[in-house]
Amino acid sequence: MSVPNIIVVAGSSGAGKTTWICQQMRDIADVEKIIYYSPGTGTVPIDQTRIAIEFPGMQVFGDGERVEFLNQIPKADAVFIEWGFYLDLGAMPTAIAANAQLLDNLTYRAIAVLPPDLKDSEYHTWAKEIVRGAATKTNTVESLWRAASNGQVIDENSLEEFWYEITHSAYGIVTRAKGIFDVNDGRSLYCDFVAGVPQTDFLELDLPRYLEGRPQRFSGLEVVGKNLDEAALRQTLSDCCLSDAAILQYQQQVKEILLEGKKV
Repeated sequence: MSVPNIIVVAGSSGAGKTTWICQQMRDIADVEKIIYYSPGTGTVPIDQTRIAIEFPGMQVFGDGERVEFLNQIPKADAVFIEWGFYLDLGAMPTAIAANAQLLDNLTYRAIAVLPPDLKDSEYHTWAKEIVRGAATKTNTVESLWRAASNGQVIDENSLEEFWYEITHSAYGIVTRAKGIFDVNDGRSLYCDFVAGVPQTDFLELDLPRYLEGRPQRFSGLEVVGKNLDEAALRQTLSDCCLSDAAILQYQQQVKEILLEGKKV
């Protein structure tokens, strides 16, 4: 049995860890032989969800799935472990393998994705290879806020307003924000913001429109910044969500439009 290529990727918030991992995955022909593991995301697995959608057939693991992840390593050709900035680098071997020697006994590449101007950090000491990432703004006193919104549908216009407020300091000084949201026409949208990096439009994920009641799939939001008003973030997110009656009305309208389109 061949030894899998194991790559552990760490780095500062928003520098491009997931982007770099996806670039490597696209160069591998058989995605079914790749496994991806990202601990510490709890009930808001934004990166795991996006990777699973972009690479169908790949095995993706998060919190609560460490044992199964370890069992799959010998069967894989390539293993990617993404270590979030909010996790302790020193705790990595035990946190991944439950036994520090297990990971130490496996040969792996330690890669740090960092902004170009970051020098002499703990990542530089830990990594065997430094990848130049996005020129992000880093702050040592940043906090992290997450909220799952599974089953919720958001009016797209309200989402645009909410995202503008998030990225323009209405809830604190935000340096990083990302989320996946189900909107009123049945699509699932990925939103991404990194302070200091040109903003991108919302990305429609490659999923079927959900037009039968409340979506039975993941949605949620993650925000990183300073002096975050978490109560206001939670309340505004809740205010953007539609009622059952509104969801039904929107879904009926979309079905009628799609039906007319097929007739044409």
